Amino acid sequence: MAKRRVGDILSVTSLLPAIISVIFFFIKRGPDFDIYFGIILFSILSIIGIIFAVVSLVLSKKRIFGWVGLITNVLILVYAFFLQLAMGIGEP
Repeated sequence: MAKRRVGDILSVTSLLPAIISVIFFFIKRGPDFDIYFGIILFSILSIIGIIFAVVSLVLSKKRIFGWVGLITNVLILVYAFFLQLAMGIGEP
């Protein structure tokens, strides 16, 4: 496959971890949810999405999906960081 085609596929694939994270957030919210599992899942998915987005930005000529994937996954990683920070502050 050509580098450009691989970059296009990875740019769309970089959006999938962000979409999965948002769906998971809305499905598993509530008082009986293990928050640390959510933090780990959000972090792993966003790191995978960031890696896909960076590789797609290097390989692809269509950079809009790569940038959108990078920004959304960085925002989810920041959300997971603030959630971890809040859990650390809240516990005695």
